[in-house]
Amino acid sequence: MNAPHAISRTAIAAISRAAIGAAAARIAPYVRRTPVLAVPAAELGLGVDMVLKLELLQHAGSFKPRGAFNRILTAQEAGELPPAGVIAASGGNHGAAVAYAARALGLVAEIFVPQHTPATKIARIESLGARLVRGGETYVEALAASRTRQAETGAMEVHAFDHEAVLAGQGTVAKEFLEDAPGITHLLIATGGGGLIGGMAAWAENRVQIVSVEPFGCPGLHNALAAGAPVSSPVGGVAADALGARQVGSLMFPIAQSHVTQAVLVEDDAIRAAQRLLWDRFRLVAEPGGATALAGILSGAFTPPAGARLGVLVCGSNTDPASVVG
Repeated sequence: MNAPHAISRTAIAAISRAAIGAAAARIAPYVRRTPVLAVPAAELGLGVDMVLKLELLQHAGSFKPRGAFNRILTAQEAGELPPAGVIAASGGNHGAAVAYAARALGLVAEIFVPQHTPATKIARIESLGARLVRGGETYVEALAASRTRQAETGAMEVHAFDHEAVLAGQGTVAKEFLEDAPGITHLLIATGGGGLIGGMAAWAENRVQIVSVEPFGCPGLHNALAAGAPVSSPVGGVAADALGARQVGSLMFPIAQSHVTQAVLVEDDAIRAAQRLLWDRFRLVAEPGGATALAGILSGAFTPPAGARLGVLVCGSNTDPASVVG
């Protein structure tokens, strides 16, 4: 691996196991402890035992409420939450999570999304009572538009992946997973902007091997690890709405350098195959981003060593069921 990023000590200290433990206690009244599902090696013919964590059953359809609640509740505790409420930019899942959290806490929320955001995710955000604004062609443009609006209103930004409290909230996924499925040796996690894998890796601290799985069309962490720093990367493919960050976050990157063992890439066809398998075998409807980690093992992009026991995170369900079931 390359030398740790310059802010590594600061970032790792801010997103510590203690911070993640505190986040777990803080958000417990507002999020679900999602179930795990043991899948013996013989069941799928893959030659390795797996445990799936079904975070697609979380409120708002993805893991994202964990970080959103932790960010908002932390600010509330500190007396730093403005009367104007919260604002966020999102490809869809984060926006739904912020909208859900705001509604639960009685706050105003404004969500900026790119023009290409799927209709199912737009409908979910609007159904949760947030004001939705289409803010450009890409996530980067939506983020810029949200920050212009934030300067006008004074609302608090809830960043999708690059804030300490957001990473700590996402890290609670790993805390639960490793408590409920002891004996796991490897965790496969889909990566976009990196808030999820950064938080989970911060909790794991090399107690298990962390494997990042990204589409070839969205190789942000793969490219960053190769370059030794976050770099601008392509965004495209079937999972771009969930995993299509142009560049991974600066806070997660040093954690990834220290604690992510491997970063693999998968084809869109492998992601679609993972979606179909989750439906065919388990009757679970996962969005492309939610099935990407499973695609890592199904496609052979990740080869587990002998004796491995895999933990695979199924992290989102916000898609048109007909795209999976039909």
